[in-house]
Amino acid sequence: MNAYEEPKTMTRVKEQPPRQEITITGFGGQGIVLAGRILGKAAVLGDHKQSTLVQSYGPEARGGACSAQVIISEGPIHYPYVRHPDILVSMSQTGFDKFIDQLKEGGTLLIDQDLVQPQSIEGDFFSIPSTRIAEELGRKMMANIIMLGFFTAITGAVSVKAARDSVVSSVPKGTEEMNSKAFNKGYDYAVALLKGREKKAKGRAGA
Repeated sequence: MNAYEEPKTMTRVKEQPPRQEITITGFGGQGIVLAGRILGKAAVLGDHKQSTLVQSYGPEARGGACSAQVIISEGPIHYPYVRHPDILVSMSQTGFDKFIDQLKEGGTLLIDQDLVQPQSIEGDFFSIPSTRIAEELGRKMMANIIMLGFFTAITGAVSVKAARDSVVSSVPKGTEEMNSKAFNKGYDYAVALLKGREKKAKGRAGA
């Protein structure tokens, strides 16, 4: 199995529905809109599905709140706006506070654990220190790519090959290898997290 194949035994969050609505939030400078663009591109070109992207910026291009709304569907998409996301990805506290109430009941929440404090949250969520990992790689700007790798493994909304190919074709020339490494870091972190949860669940079941 190569680095980009999906482990056959990995437990997904849930089976994929024919349509998924996704909101990615953060602040300007984190590459939030680029992450949404990469995700939509992976769905269309790699997985041959339909996808739309709606982006929103705050009053400041850099540092202000921003979001990307992505819809991935097996069929036509007649309305491109996300009202109640199935998946919420938050890389800033402001984005989390703004969008958490819109997340569907039973939806999937992913956060940057160093930048978001999910207080008063009922239910499960998934966290990764994406910004810290990016800093350790020497490129803080790649936190969005790390989060995409994490997202791909946790949700299965797009295939890992489609996501990886989309990353490579979307980043600046000369940074493809570095961004692939960042994607793998996020993906591997998620795989380890899911395996750990599965092991704990089996342990509780056998107790």
